Amino acid sequence: MTDIAFVEKRLAGWGNYPLVDARLARVERYAELAEWAHRPCLARGLGRAYGDAAISLQGHTLLTTRLNRFLSFDPVTGVLCAEAGVSLDDVLRVVMPQGWFLPVTPGTRFVTLGGAIASDVHGKNHHHVGSFSAFVKNLVLFTVHGPVRCSAEENAACFWATVGGMGMTGLIGEVELQLKPIHSADMSVSHVPAENLSEIMALMRDPAQDDEYTVAWIDCLAQGESLGRSVLIRGHHIDGALGPAPGPAKISMPVNLPGFCLNSHSVRAFNKLYYRWQSRKTEPHRVAIAPFFYPLDGIRDWPRLYGKNGFVQYQFVLPEDSAEVGIREVLTRISEGGNASFLAVLKRFGAEGEGMLSFPMPGFTLALDIPLRAGTLTLLDTLDTIVLAHGGRVYLAKDARMSASTLQQMYPRLGEWQSIRHQLDPHGLYVSALGQRLEMC
Repeated sequence: MTDIAFVEKRLAGWGNYPLVDARLARVERYAELAEWAHRPCLARGLGRAYGDAAISLQGHTLLTTRLNRFLSFDPVTGVLCAEAGVSLDDVLRVVMPQGWFLPVTPGTRFVTLGGAIASDVHGKNHHHVGSFSAFVKNLVLFTVHGPVRCSAEENAACFWATVGGMGMTGLIGEVELQLKPIHSADMSVSHVPAENLSEIMALMRDPAQDDEYTVAWIDCLAQGESLGRSVLIRGHHIDGALGPAPGPAKISMPVNLPGFCLNSHSVRAFNKLYYRWQSRKTEPHRVAIAPFFYPLDGIRDWPRLYGKNGFVQYQFVLPEDSAEVGIREVLTRISEGGNASFLAVLKRFGAEGEGMLSFPMPGFTLALDIPLRAGTLTLLDTLDTIVLAHGGRVYLAKDARMSASTLQQMYPRLGEWQSIRHQLDPHGLYVSALGQRLEMC
């Protein structure tokens, strides 16, 4: 590895903002991680972090998707061991026909195991089972000190700094994960319409309305008495025939949509129609796993819907006691400004995890896709102020523009994480563009 083959490229996250000049190199074999751990670099999987979290400015952005071997899988216990470049899609293709599923999954299956740990991803069942890290039995982290095997019991400080640590504690090499048994490739799903924010939050707090998985779609452009108009979508695994994993996308966005197509008028009209359509599905009905968990994976290159300028996803969490007031303020700002977001998703979080920089806390989280245009970044600074005022925080895996001072106020364990990170990386080798922007390292 004395001579490194690399490509210089303008690189971005999934939202196509910001664009960053980067040097890309690829890991071809697992053994190479031991050498890369002594160089300035940062691991990048499938590039689904929305902003600049998976890009190195000072070294090489290290493409890890060829570290995609399955090391072992026990179909009786559901314990999987695989290299960190294996994607969730890869996992599902192997384990679903054998009656197993991911215990926690984000809204896309095109995330690597390493990326899922670095972001400590969460799903529609967080209020019941917690984040992805709750099911990671152990992992191997490559550092300048050599490979370190860590878990919640072994080298625990290393483990909890790496979980949610956005790749800046070292290079994740392999992962052992406990999977979840299922009995079919389908879900039983039902919808409950809610006329406003108070009603949807009451529904999500009501044990009688709960299910194994719950999520709410919100019309973020509704105003007045309809502010926060929503549809609660709830579901659970059901018995039936086991089937194959989700297939490839059937729809493609071959070009960027012109900016004028996505405006407050078009999105407002779409949201009204979508609310009416989804509100009718109140009776339990059978839905395949793919459209329930991964609806946007059905559209290849769907970020092109937002045009060539891209978009930012803004996801924040507020604690239980201030969530409704804070979310109402956020929705009011967006609705009054007409900032067109047809994808607004509300979830309820359960107990806070042990990851030093893990995002969830008990309360509610709202995720918004917002097109990048004049005034968007100023709006998001305003939303940061609202989130801070109500004791919340922004998800680092979705962030593309937050300030260092805001981060310090949102993540109370940042200093603890920085101390452990310095022990693992005393020379400051594994630093992302996000880490530099937020002065984390």
